[in-house]
Amino acid sequence: MKSSNAGAGKERVHKVIEKLALTVTDGMGIELVGVDYMPAGKRSRVVVYIDKPGGVFIEDCEKVSRSLGEILDREDPIPSSYLLEVSSPGIERPLRKPKDFIRFKGNYVKIKTSHKINERRNFTGILKDFLNDTLVLETDEGEKFNIALHEIAKANLWYKK
Repeated sequence: MKSSNAGAGKERVHKVIEKLALTVTDGMGIELVGVDYMPAGKRSRVVVYIDKPGGVFIEDCEKVSRSLGEILDREDPIPSSYLLEVSSPGIERPLRKPKDFIRFKGNYVKIKTSHKINERRNFTGILKDFLNDTLVLETDEGEKFNIALHEIAKANLWYKK
């Protein structure tokens, strides 16, 4: 049986990794988009997503990986061996922070909510606005939805094909 502290331990490690990653990216003028930490027995996985104006190049990923890897080895916050990946967030970039929603106003987004709003949990459309931690999304059919940030389980830019 898993300990009830397992989730709290994962969150604690995640926060430490994120804080260390921020020290690296801020020092390089690179945006830290997010960190995923997936503990998995003997070999955990850490994925760090970065971005910068003009896009991320392999050299950026290598520099962040090298610097962060050294810090993670020295600070040792991960209780097992780990695989570190540094990547661009990609064309369907995740939106996690209020500044992400403000920055990408006017773009197509895909939103999944933690509970149903008007009998649905999945929304795609244009991000029309973001005020007071609430986004306004307009679907292609002209429907408008106000979705509070705390109701969002997952949000991404959406490449409309």
